[in-house]
Amino acid sequence: MNESKLNLNSLAPTMRRVIEAAQEKKATDIIILDLAGLTSFTDYFLICSGTNHRQLRSISDEIESSLSKLQTKPAHVEGHPQGEWILIDYIDFVVHIFTPTSRCYYDLERLWGDAKKLTVVS
Repeated sequence: MNESKLNLNSLAPTMRRVIEAAQEKKATDIIILDLAGLTSFTDYFLICSGTNHRQLRSISDEIESSLSKLQTKPAHVEGHPQGEWILIDYIDFVVHIFTPTSRCYYDLERLWGDAKKLTVVS
């Protein structure tokens, strides 16, 4: 997997706001997988972690609230009842919010190992 550092200011406003919202709720290990040319259903995965189901829900709620202020609503949301993995599909990008155990188990970074991995620097 190719890894690059990405300046937060260089991102599109919606992606920047997702990262800021996740950071506001203390999400950890935030990365972006650039899926351009690898899949037709989205361009990016934004992946982050929270310590427990309550924090995952808080991160998810903050992201949805923040993007609704930009008139951007998700096409699909999954995972709220279980609380181990929340997926928010915005078509152009998909947000994955995991507990550390679920993130390790599903290992999207390995599964999408051909994707360019982008880490955000402030």
